[in-house]
Amino acid sequence: MVGYIDKIKEISERLLKDGKVDMVIGFRKGTMPMMNEPHRVKSADDVKNLVWDSNCGINLANYLTDRKEKIGIVAKGCDSRNIVTHIIENKIDRDQLYIIGVPCKGMIDSHKITNAVSGEIVDVVESNGEVTVKGDGFEETFNKADVLQKNCAVCIHRNPVIYDELVTDLVEEQADVDRYEDVREIEAMSTEEKHNFFDDLLAPCIRCYACRNACPLCYCPTCFVDESRPQWVGKGDDPVDIKTFHFLRAYHCAGRCTDCGSCERACPVGINMRLLTKKLEMDCLNLYGWEAGLTLDNRPPLDTYKPDDPEEFIK
Repeated sequence: MVGYIDKIKEISERLLKDGKVDMVIGFRKGTMPMMNEPHRVKSADDVKNLVWDSNCGINLANYLTDRKEKIGIVAKGCDSRNIVTHIIENKIDRDQLYIIGVPCKGMIDSHKITNAVSGEIVDVVESNGEVTVKGDGFEETFNKADVLQKNCAVCIHRNPVIYDELVTDLVEEQADVDRYEDVREIEAMSTEEKHNFFDDLLAPCIRCYACRNACPLCYCPTCFVDESRPQWVGKGDDPVDIKTFHFLRAYHCAGRCTDCGSCERACPVGINMRLLTKKLEMDCLNLYGWEAGLTLDNRPPLDTYKPDDPEEFIK
C-alpha cells in the first residue's frame, strides 16, 4: 500500500488545481511512529505532505459531519461505508464529495508492535509485507499479517463501496473469515461468567471518551454522558456508570457500525470495546440480513418498520 501515495497526490493536486474541491482530507506523517494524522489539504502546494501506509487507521469520515464545502476524501473500505452512513443520515450530501477510493490490505496495530519490543520506537519502515521498527539499540522485523488490527484481520470489505476514482486496482476480498467467533464464545458463557467477563473487560476504563471522539458515528450535538438535565449517567468512575456508558454507546451504533476499529485504536488502555458493537452487528446481520454502509438505496433496520420484522427477542 505504500506505493499508493503517488496516485493519491496526483489526484489531490488535480482536484485542487481544477477547483473541483475546496479541500482534500487525507493523512500526513504523525509526530509519533505508527500514528499518522488526519490532514486537510487546501492548496496544491500542500499536497506534498500527504502520506499513505498501514498507519492510516483513523476513520476520516469522522471529519465530514455537517461540513458545507466541496471535499475530496481519501477512503479505504471502512471509511467509505461510514461515508455511506453519513449520506443516509443527512450529515453530508453525496454531491459535496469526491471520494478517492483506496483498496486496503489492513492497518497495523501499534499496540501489538509496541508490546513486542523492549525500547522506544523511533522509526517504522514498511516493505513487501513486512514491518521493520527501529529504536535505540534494536531493530525488529514483523510479518504485517501478524500485527494487523483485529478488525482488519477479519475484514471482508477492504475495497471502497463507493468512490469517484480509485488509486489502484481492487484487492481480493478475504474469504472463509469467521468474524464473530469471539462473540459466540461470550454468548456461550453462563450469566455469571458474562458478568465477570465484562467487569474485567471494562475495569481499565478511565472515562476519557477517546472511543466516542474517534467514532465517525458519534456526532450527537450533546452526548448522553454530557447531559445534566436529566443526568442519564454519573460522571465518576463507578463501575455501573462505566458499563452504562459503553453499553449505551454500543446500542447507539447498532445497524450503523462498520467495525472500522477506530474506538479500540484510540483507547489508551487497550479495551476491546469492539466486542459490544460486533455483537450488535452480528444480530443485525442474522435478524435482518443487514450490514452497515454497503448501499445508499436501503434504509438501516432501525430506521424502517416491516410487519414481518423478527420479534423473537421480545420476551
